[in-house]
Amino acid sequence: MFIRNLHDCAEVIAGDNCRLREILHPDKADLALRYSLAHAVVAPGQTTWLHALGTSEVYFILSGEGIMHIDGERAPVRPGDTVYIPPKAKQQITSIGPQDLVFLCIVDPAWRMEDEEIAEKTP
Repeated sequence: MFIRNLHDCAEVIAGDNCRLREILHPDKADLALRYSLAHAVVAPGQTTWLHALGTSEVYFILSGEGIMHIDGERAPVRPGDTVYIPPKAKQQITSIGPQDLVFLCIVDPAWRMEDEEIAEKTP
């Protein structure tokens, strides 16, 4: 049995400039996984940097409100929403509510630094 508590995962600033805690990754635990799972936080009024992954990604919104941007399209997101992001799609998310935007990220196959490209760093 494998159980990991979110608070036991180190928080880092991710490549897209959000706060991230990597929960599961096949390279960091002896698990039969293809995907990685992370917990992300974007502060109110902040936007992640425009970026693209070579792999598919799924966001599951836990709390807060945001605007998802994928390849020039925009849509509001709120708790309970699931967003599919195709491989190589240029993406970013903006936190628009009064509280942090919090979501889970599933990357399949598992996230690797070399699969991520930052297109634009926003202030």
